[in-house]
Amino acid sequence: MKSYRKELWFQTPGRRAFINITGEVEQALRDSGVREGLVLVNAMHITASVFINDDESGLHADYEKWLEHLAPHEPVSSYRHNRTGEDNADAHMKRQVMGREVVVAITEGGLDFGPWEQIFYGEFDGGRRKRVLIKIIGE
Repeated sequence: MKSYRKELWFQTPGRRAFINITGEVEQALRDSGVREGLVLVNAMHITASVFINDDESGLHADYEKWLEHLAPHEPVSSYRHNRTGEDNADAHMKRQVMGREVVVAITEGGLDFGPWEQIFYGEFDGGRRKRVLIKIIGE
């Protein structure tokens, strides 16, 4: 069995972003040489997410609106976590909703997706450097 590990690094200028990382995951899969197995992609920070969905700008705008409705950033004083000197309690909650990681089957050397599926990095407390882990195992 083969095992391959790669890190992606991101530093978004804004507080929130959705970045399609499917191409980077596909490149890591090619580099790994794995033809059958699994790929795990996970955000290594508690205010960021990795998720699978459609790469459609209207959907991403809907996510922004929906997440801000569920866990609004302002007023920061409304969150107990922010009493520690942070201002990112909402980002922790947004990450919880969007998820930490995805696992995708590898079949015949490719990501075994359904129609329209793509992998995204979701940033909810940007402005600093964060990483995503890609771990591929198989044969």
